[in-house]
Amino acid sequence: MQSITFRKPVDLHVHFRDGAMLETVVAHTARQFARAIVMPNLVPPVTTAAAAEAYRGRVLAAVPEGVAFTPMMTCYLTDDTDPADLIGGHASGIFAAAKLYPAHATTNSAHGVTSIEGLDPVLAAMAEAGMPLLVHGELVHDDIDIFDREARFIDGVLAPLLDRHPALKVVMEHITTRDGAQFVASRGGRVAATITPQHLLYDRNVLFVGGIRPHYYCLPILKRREHQEALRAAATGGSAQYFLGTDTAPHMQHLKEAACGCAGVFSAPVAIEAYLKVFEEENALDAFEAFAALNGPAFYGFEPSQVRVTYEKRAWTAPQTIAVGEDAVVPLFAGETVDWALKGA
Repeated sequence: MQSITFRKPVDLHVHFRDGAMLETVVAHTARQFARAIVMPNLVPPVTTAAAAEAYRGRVLAAVPEGVAFTPMMTCYLTDDTDPADLIGGHASGIFAAAKLYPAHATTNSAHGVTSIEGLDPVLAAMAEAGMPLLVHGELVHDDIDIFDREARFIDGVLAPLLDRHPALKVVMEHITTRDGAQFVASRGGRVAATITPQHLLYDRNVLFVGGIRPHYYCLPILKRREHQEALRAAATGGSAQYFLGTDTAPHMQHLKEAACGCAGVFSAPVAIEAYLKVFEEENALDAFEAFAALNGPAFYGFEPSQVRVTYEKRAWTAPQTIAVGEDAVVPLFAGETVDWALKGA
């Protein structure tokens, strides 16, 4: 196949950060996606409807002129989340969903939830309002191996949570394991999952090819090949429970290439190209539109884009870096040949 046309996709998990970084990276997502679910783990985090509305304004101000793009905001849940503000923000169209970060699980998660059971009144209100819960699905304790965090979260937190709140809609963000894929499949239409390009493209060996490779370090961390293969089967298999969420997570180059480097892969500039590479390798390009543009809107309850875009087989080289003020970020595929390109770009 030399070209493929599909509805403009939606990215249901992005990190834009703020300030100069936001002003740089928003354009890369807006170029490829009709809308995106924007994560709230800023410093300080987005914990109220007023903060989300202000942040949405900053995102929209960074969208290039003439580009149609809709940011969908999320609330950062804490032990002190106000259910009235949360549900009011959802009813008024400010919040599309709420995000559960277990405390200290990932970047800027220090304010995350310390007691999941203590959040039950908030979750009950969300279920009644039809507001989706997005979860960073890792259980983070000193005695849990980093490669086992997802499976332990499913058994110890998520399954009991779903039993306590049978009407709550849940998205497991960035699943990374066969356990995650199988759990989502077992729970029917009320549970879904996003899958990132890096977890489809790579297993954990890529972190150590020729030395430490900090730009492949993300949380949840890359897993064994058997888990990568399970994710590829889930993404390309046609189930409506899986959909596109890049988890694009930019950090300045010097903060990635550091003694204690930040977690995150900046995939936005090559996101669709990365997914197309995987779907082509799996002989599943006919399943790409559903994964990228239809399944997510159906789960969240908004209309898919009516705009159609075409990607063609045309080799180009991804940039080594992208300038952010006097610094830079390093994108996925930096300096590598990319096989697919947006027609007309």
